[in-house]
Amino acid sequence: MDLLKEKNIVLKSVPQPQVFPDAQQVELLDETLQLRLDRVLARMQASGHDYLVTYADKEHGANFEYLTGFIPRFEEALLVLAVSGKAFLLLGNENMKMSQHARIANHAICVPHFSLPNQPMDNPMTLAQALKDTGIHHASSVGIVGWKMFTSPTENNEQIFDLPYFMMNAIQRVVSPQAKICNATHLFIGGDCGARVINSANEIAHYEYGANLASTCMLQAMNAIELNKTEKEIGDYLTADGQPNNVVTIAAFGQRFKNARLYPGENRITLSDRASLTTSYKGGLSSRGGYVAHDQHDLPPDQRDYLNAVAKPYYRAVVAWLEYIAIGVTGDDIYQRIETVLPKAQYGWHLNPGHLVADEEWMSSPIYSGSQAKIHSGMLLQIDIIPSVTGYAGASAEECVAIANAELREQIACKYPQVWERIQQRRAYIIEHLNIALGEDILPMSNLVGYLRPYLLNKNMSLCCE
Repeated sequence: MDLLKEKNIVLKSVPQPQVFPDAQQVELLDETLQLRLDRVLARMQASGHDYLVTYADKEHGANFEYLTGFIPRFEEALLVLAVSGKAFLLLGNENMKMSQHARIANHAICVPHFSLPNQPMDNPMTLAQALKDTGIHHASSVGIVGWKMFTSPTENNEQIFDLPYFMMNAIQRVVSPQAKICNATHLFIGGDCGARVINSANEIAHYEYGANLASTCMLQAMNAIELNKTEKEIGDYLTADGQPNNVVTIAAFGQRFKNARLYPGENRITLSDRASLTTSYKGGLSSRGGYVAHDQHDLPPDQRDYLNAVAKPYYRAVVAWLEYIAIGVTGDDIYQRIETVLPKAQYGWHLNPGHLVADEEWMSSPIYSGSQAKIHSGMLLQIDIIPSVTGYAGASAEECVAIANAELREQIACKYPQVWERIQQRRAYIIEHLNIALGEDILPMSNLVGYLRPYLLNKNMSLCCE
């Protein structure tokens, strides 16, 4: 019998995790940006691409931002990168000024087509002409980088493109008919070998700020839950420091999605409500689910076995994930471990149980059935197991960890001692209070890793191992 199934999960009084609301941001260094560029160019060369065309808008700008340091906010943009390293930024009217601040040396080309509706269109240059100015018409192989890496088993994924039609149409008209054009997003985010998959000490310290912020907000929101408060009042705790969320913030109580509403509204919290909370920033998401209750007696009679029916099995899976993940294991190893501990057929999860995170909440995932992609030092991974058992509230303790070998751990400790101290305090809490056996290479990026309160009005009781 799998020993993980025998792990005793209990609900008991546990001190709340420490949070760090005054943590300082860590900027990305010039050497980090150069390393990023070198990684991308190396993968271009290995793939035989003369040019990469990388798309960005406000919601889909992470691959573009990886090299440029910015997103085009309310406009669209293209980064055209030659294998020589020469870069062209095709920008709308309002983002032309950003070319001089970009983290990559570039030649800027104004493309009014990328601007907002009814902005000035007095630049006579067509998009095709702008593309031709990059030299792309001489290319024999062009990689297209949107935001999505397609993995369909029934389609030619190389020939699926997620750029706007007018852009793809212009590219196809400008590039030589003999040239190969294919989706190359995997060069950035693919499996265990994309350029963005592995993070340096500087990048981990940079992203720790967001993971810390999300989990700090989450604990504040959980502690603020009281009967008769509105969703908006709780949602207010899920934003901080003026930072942009990279997912839709959730503060939902009772019936979710009424009138198709996604956002916190005027709905007031009542006893036995099902609850769902989510906030996320660059570097990590924090999510919690459970009941607005003190204990099982506050629940409807047919849901009073929630702990045994949903919460404890789910928490056992979270513990299994944290204790099993390690450098060298495959994505399939992790997937099968979760399937063993929390059978999909019984507990209704259907998304892959964990993924890579960076500027966006879900970058890609090495964790899926059959995956031979390995876990490497430098990965940022999010626990993401979503049970769905009919008749009960869900359960969620989604948080972010970094994977780091001894060399990387030493670099973080030496270069970023404050970040390292926070990580060590989080590890001590998880090991000492939650009794979860974390491997040395697991670095909690957020403050709430492994912390789950199933009854949200009982603010002292948490699930843990015994």
